[in-house]
Amino acid sequence: MTTLQEKYKKSIIPAMQKTFGHSNAMAVPRIEKVVVNCGVGRMRDEKEHTEVQKFLTEITGQKPAPRAAKKAIASFKTRQGLIIGYQVTLRGKRMYDFLSRLINIALPRTRDFRGITESSFDAKGNLTIGIKEHIVFPEMIGADYRFLFGFEITVVTSARTRKEGVELLKLFGFPIAS
Repeated sequence: MTTLQEKYKKSIIPAMQKTFGHSNAMAVPRIEKVVVNCGVGRMRDEKEHTEVQKFLTEITGQKPAPRAAKKAIASFKTRQGLIIGYQVTLRGKRMYDFLSRLINIALPRTRDFRGITESSFDAKGNLTIGIKEHIVFPEMIGADYRFLFGFEITVVTSARTRKEGVELLKLFGFPIAS
């Protein structure tokens, strides 16, 4: 099986050049990074925070960075500096490995999954999807967990338009509903 990076170089670049008329291979859009965000605002227990960190590390292969609240909001019971989430930014080989597992294993295992809608793309062709349960990833098979948590995945592309971004991710194999 070829990796997504090889697939991009061998088949996606020529297909995108043909479809959108790019004269240079460097002008073809590419995936720049993948950002995984997990909010833990409702979790007050420190054990839950460490468990979320541990599972995100296993899923992404990289230690998540804690994200603190920028200002206090009384109705959300947050104080400035309180850890309210974790973020992982993936680039290079780890990014392609994560995307491969997301496309081939995690999304098909998601309950009631019917494809990614085109409304999940922004005007620049970036894709943002939410995963409701972290146990859809293969690293969680057999893992001992006390609770389920969800997170958000943003695939950042260098596409200039929404149409280019959608086509790029379709060629990568993302299950985009038409």
